[in-house]
This record gives sequence, structure tokens and C-alpha cells, in this order.
Amino acid sequence: MPRKDDIRMTKDEIRDYLHEGHNMTLVTNGPKGFPHAVAMFYALDDDLTIRFATYGSSQKVKNIERDPKVTLLVESGTAYSELRGVMIEGKARIENELERTVATMIESNARTGSPLPDIEQIPHDVKVRMAAKRVVVCIDPVRFVSWDHGKLPSSKTPSALSGRPGGRALGRPVGSL
Repeated sequence: MPRKDDIRMTKDEIRDYLHEGHNMTLVTNGPKGFPHAVAMFYALDDDLTIRFATYGSSQKVKNIERDPKVTLLVESGTAYSELRGVMIEGKARIENELERTVATMIESNARTGSPLPDIEQIPHDVKVRMAAKRVVVCIDPVRFVSWDHGKLPSSKTPSALSGRPGGRALGRPVGSL
């Protein structure tokens, strides 16, 4: 069985991982054909639709209006055995509704440890100011690619093979063991 099958996350594991509150990298197709990558906070719906609020005049929104295909990356870990992540290919759509925009801002901020008040406690005029010039971008997932190196037996990790941090044994590259 290929190693990628060993480290692939289940749908429930993907959902749990995305709920942990990591930052997301959004990649859109830029105006000159180059990828346009930005970090975003996000909200997650039960069906794994990802939402974020942003200014309607931003480059990412202009890119999505031109081409709704996007790639998202949520990843974590520093040591090889800690690497986990989910790449999501999806189709973006833009919504412009006051309550949904404010709710998305509240939900995505809550993930950062800086929660905003409950939406019912926010006066309408404050909601209007919060959401001014902003839209909600919803990403409908088409495909997930995931990895969790913690699923590998410790004997398979480069650090464990070498017995030394950095994955090198006796000055040799990991692949030459």
C-alpha cells in the first residue's frame, strides 16, 4: 500500500482538523496568470463548506469573479512526524447579505481566540458598519487531499530512522539509509 494511503485522513478527521482553528491559505488565479496566495481566517459549515469575509474590492474577490476555481491549504506541524494538513480544491461563490457577513466575521474571529459578541447582541447600525464594503466568499469543496504523518509508525519517520533530529543518519541523506 502506498504511504499516502497510510497518512490520508478520513472525512471525520478532516472535519475535526478543520474545526481546530488553523489559518487557511487561499490560492486564486491572479490577473496575470500567477497564483495569488493569501492567509485567511475562516468559518466551517457542517457540510464542510468554508466561508470567510473580505472586502468586496480585494484582489482575491476580483480573481474569484473571473475564475471561481480555488485551492485552500490548512496545515500544521514542524517536525516531520507532526505534519498534518488538508488541501481543498473548490468552487467559490460570493454572497452579499448583511447577517451572513456579520455571522461569518464572528465565527471566523472566534477561531482566533478573539471572539466577537453574539450576533443577537450587536445593534443593527453596528452590523452595517462591520459589514460595510465586505462580502462573504463560500467555497464549495470539490476534492480533498489530506495527510497526517502522526499516523506513520514511528519507525518510518526520518527522525526515528536516524535517531537524530532533522532526519539525517551519520551525515547521509535520509534516502541513502
